[in-house]
Amino acid sequence: MRTAALFYACLLYPAFAFSQSAGVPAEWEIRKTMTALVDEAGRLKAAIDQIQPSEWVEKGAPDAYVKQHGAIQAETKYLEGATRQLARQPEKLSIALETLFRLQALESLTLSLAEGVERYQNPSLASLIRGLLGANAANRDKLRQYVVDLASTKEAEYSVLEKEAQRCRGTLSRQGPQRQAAPPVKKQEKK
Repeated sequence: MRTAALFYACLLYPAFAFSQSAGVPAEWEIRKTMTALVDEAGRLKAAIDQIQPSEWVEKGAPDAYVKQHGAIQAETKYLEGATRQLARQPEKLSIALETLFRLQALESLTLSLAEGVERYQNPSLASLIRGLLGANAANRDKLRQYVVDLASTKEAEYSVLEKEAQRCRGTLSRQGPQRQAAPPVKKQEKK
């Protein structure tokens, strides 16, 4: 029993101590960035909703723009969901990566669609869309840096835990096996 307690204490202490001095921004700061990112995505969505690619097809545009428009609308919803989830669980690297990848996909698709908007619908709307993407660049850069910092922190935590586990194993092996007390013998009742 004491050996197990020592083993768990060896494992948990470094993780707790390391998490107190992690090099990632505070949770409130990442939540603030995610809120700003969602707000900017909402403004972008309002501009995207003005796009009518089905009318472009009548003007000779490829119908791929219609599919791309639908993909952007879906990607916007996915980005909002991932962003909200990251705001709730900022320590999750997988969620941070998903949020970054969704944002990058949305930006790429939107820039491509903006070319169609400029050619087939309204150059002013295309400029507005590009401007909205540019306005979100600071949030994107903060998110990208957060992902890098979080990944570095997770790698460092893993390294500390691995070293500590090795140290604990060495300590436990030097102690030798613990003898367990023999189970008590039940007295037989006389008949």
